[in-house]
Amino acid sequence: MSAASPEPIIREPAAAEPRVTLRPLSFRGRVFKALALTPEPPVGDWLAGLDLALKRSPTLLKGRALILDLAELKPSLDDLQGLLDELRGRDIRVLGIEGADQAGEGLPPILLQGRPGASIEVPAVPAEPEPLLVTSITVEGSIRSGQSIVNPTGDVTVMGHVSSGAEVLAGGSIHVYGALRGRAIAGAARNPRARIYCRKFEPELLGIDRLVRTAEDMGSALRGMAAQVWLDGGTMKLAKLD
Repeated sequence: MSAASPEPIIREPAAAEPRVTLRPLSFRGRVFKALALTPEPPVGDWLAGLDLALKRSPTLLKGRALILDLAELKPSLDDLQGLLDELRGRDIRVLGIEGADQAGEGLPPILLQGRPGASIEVPAVPAEPEPLLVTSITVEGSIRSGQSIVNPTGDVTVMGHVSSGAEVLAGGSIHVYGALRGRAIAGAARNPRARIYCRKFEPELLGIDRLVRTAEDMGSALRGMAAQVWLDGGTMKLAKLD
């Protein structure tokens, strides 16, 4: 009795794997506009100048692509890292570094062959107005009719009279040691605290700051007396001098 022969093993052909066609990668150069920051030694002074520029114009660097040009500074890697930390603290992000020999791990990439472009102007610091020079003048004697004494920055003191038809204008107060018969305008430099004093009250017109009163508006209660004039809450006040 013969042994049964083993049944043949039939293997199905493996399915062919799909063929994948890889397209070659393409790297294309692009040129973008960027603003270069060029720190100079000492770095502390340069950062102070940067802070001043950002204070004058908070949006000066906002939304701009920024490159750090190290041609003038040539820092060590530690100093460069410290500078980048200072800039990040001011919310300034650097996209790349130019003018450096090498970059450390985690630092922006080195950029080559940069070309100068248009600059932006930092707003100038407005010139501070010169302080107003306050002066007081004294007139020896009287002011005759038709004469005018003007001192827009301070007081005027008249040792004599102010005649009818004469005028005194002062940025500060007016002091008349004789009769005041003409026009007196005090506080012309927008000084509501200015006052008018006189030994004999007979004015044609009085003014303090922007308020004016004529002789008809003042009445005759103080006529011929020593008096003072001032402003109180936007109203011109007149009173006898003791």
